[in-house]
Amino acid sequence: MTLWLLAMNAVMETTMTIIDLLITPLNYSFMVRGLSAAILTGIVCAVVGVYVVVRGMAFFGDALAHSILPGVAVGYLITGGSREPMFWWGTGTAVLVSLAIGAVSKGARIKQDTAIGIIFAGMFALGIAIISTVKSYTVDLTHFLFGDVLGVSGNQLLLIGVFSALILLLVIAFYKEFLVLTFDPTLAATLRIPVRMFEYLQLVLIALTIAVSFQAVGVALMVAMLVTPAAAAYLLTKRLPVMMILAAVIASASGVIGLYLSYYVNVASGPAIVLVATLFFLLAWSYAVIKKRMILQA
Repeated sequence: MTLWLLAMNAVMETTMTIIDLLITPLNYSFMVRGLSAAILTGIVCAVVGVYVVVRGMAFFGDALAHSILPGVAVGYLITGGSREPMFWWGTGTAVLVSLAIGAVSKGARIKQDTAIGIIFAGMFALGIAIISTVKSYTVDLTHFLFGDVLGVSGNQLLLIGVFSALILLLVIAFYKEFLVLTFDPTLAATLRIPVRMFEYLQLVLIALTIAVSFQAVGVALMVAMLVTPAAAAYLLTKRLPVMMILAAVIASASGVIGLYLSYYVNVASGPAIVLVATLFFLLAWSYAVIKKRMILQA
């Protein structure tokens, strides 16, 4: 009986310690906003990221994430560092660049990856050049590249929520068209689906997702949130709806765990989130490898 009581006391103490570790950060409003933003951006990145992974558009996502830097930098200079206008400048730039990449790759004798590389390098260089005109160049560039989810304001969180809902509604509304386009563009054309229009719409959705998620992980780590959770889900299932749900769970969990690590270990929030997502991917990859070996041995 004494051993049982000691064991129960140990379990109760451990449980209370865990609860305390979970609740303590929530006493700070910036952590609550940061967690909310991380979950929202994680879900929308994961859902749109599934299309990016299945269609092999990771390079496009990376390029587009880096290409919004000039817009954000201009918004920063014009508004004196105000966050909300920077969101609109980044969103506008992301949409314009995505359409420009689509137009250049479709309208000339040049492959899409070449068009992406040219626009990516030029826009990223322009963004750094603009930021370098600011005296606090190093600090500002760090925030742009690696994000500052803990600095999300109430208005920013509202914008993230509205745009996340809009993106998800568009994905749901045109799910069948995107499904056919993703797996068989030839069949989509045969079914008289306006392929070009939906291709551009998909590019715009990726652009909006990047603009929404910019604050969380920054330019440099954006492609990780678009690709890593979706790639992990891709290893676990081949059904698109299930893949989206799994990717959303992985991305949201990565955001929450990453922010708690950022709080307790004192590391930057953006890299912490991405590292957790990478760990989830490694676990999914290990599971897929073990499962494949078991099937081969059966």
